[in-house]
Amino acid sequence: MSATPPTDMPHADPALRRALLLVLDGVGCGEAPDTAAYGDTGSNTIGNIARAVGGLTLPNLQRLGLGNAADIAGVPPVAHPVGAYGVMVPRSAGKDSTTGHWELAGLHLERPFPTYPNGFPPAVIDAFVAATGRPVIANCVASGTAVIAQFAEEQRQSGAWIVYTSADSVFQIAAHEQWIPLDELYRACEVARRQLVAPHDVSRVIARPFVGAPGAWQRTANRRDYSIQPPGVTLLDVLEAAGVPRTGVGKVDDLFAGRAIRSQHTTDNAEGLEAIRRWLDTAPRGFCFANLVDFDQLFGHRNDVRGFQGALEAFDRALPSLLASLREDDLLFITADHGNDPTTPSTDHARECVPLLVAGARVRGGPLGTRDTFADLGATVADWFGQSWRGRGTSFLRQLVST
Repeated sequence: MSATPPTDMPHADPALRRALLLVLDGVGCGEAPDTAAYGDTGSNTIGNIARAVGGLTLPNLQRLGLGNAADIAGVPPVAHPVGAYGVMVPRSAGKDSTTGHWELAGLHLERPFPTYPNGFPPAVIDAFVAATGRPVIANCVASGTAVIAQFAEEQRQSGAWIVYTSADSVFQIAAHEQWIPLDELYRACEVARRQLVAPHDVSRVIARPFVGAPGAWQRTANRRDYSIQPPGVTLLDVLEAAGVPRTGVGKVDDLFAGRAIRSQHTTDNAEGLEAIRRWLDTAPRGFCFANLVDFDQLFGHRNDVRGFQGALEAFDRALPSLLASLREDDLLFITADHGNDPTTPSTDHARECVPLLVAGARVRGGPLGTRDTFADLGATVADWFGQSWRGRGTSFLRQLVST
């Protein structure tokens, strides 16, 4: 879709506008048409959490139209939502964070990233060992906390990397910060990222540092993600070429391999929200792409229903301060990148649709319908900044903004 630069929007110069895209990592809202093909039948992250806890308390998201977009216990529809609302269907092959964020930015993947249900093949491990000078233990599918509990003492004795994966396309390296320096762990991740090319082109290499002692191991906030380079032009590339400033919050720059964006890395949702508020209070113009990861990382992957509930309700309580900081020519988009339903036996991501909420002084409250792809959001952001769109998706700006 090639968008005509809007001439009837509120600000005479689209380059002086602002937009905030806020991704609630893992907060899906129900099955996609192909959910069964991914083994995720029945997954509905926010809907199932609401039913499990007897209803969620999300009055601010409710006013924006969340209950109009999806069936959520405790969050009924409102007659006159102040935001625009809808649902977006995933179209890329895969259900990981990289795939979801890339689709939001206009890229569709035709094949999923490779996964390793039996661990990585010997050739991959042997090359990594040779390049880093340390042996490898584990090389299995595991949760991060479980694999550390099982192999940490062996790492202390042998100096080996703990390498593991999950149902997602990830090459994860765990190392105790007192036994293997952080800088060495990060260099090892960079080595792995260079080595892991097709057919082993995993989505992400992840540094998983931890500390502690037997019975009290604890992962630290020094995680880093090393994503594969996007294979085509993204929304970020388009905005960079147009001179629109781009700011990331959370792991966004990692997911785009640092291309066309830099992020403030954050330790939790609270720090992420503070970084977003600072951007809203100080940025004269530009685009902020933010990821709040606690929903997924702390609660979805650990099947912690109550923890997930608490994180959702804490975000809702923080939302008014974000809305109060919006200027006349701002758009705030709230969505997700995939599901991670803590009520199911799986501890992995789920193939789900995601909610779409949009707020701003010029936003016309009402339905945006079911969008055929996450990329419609990226197309709309490009349109807001007056840019022609070369990615997937169709802008809904004319449906969204009141002039």
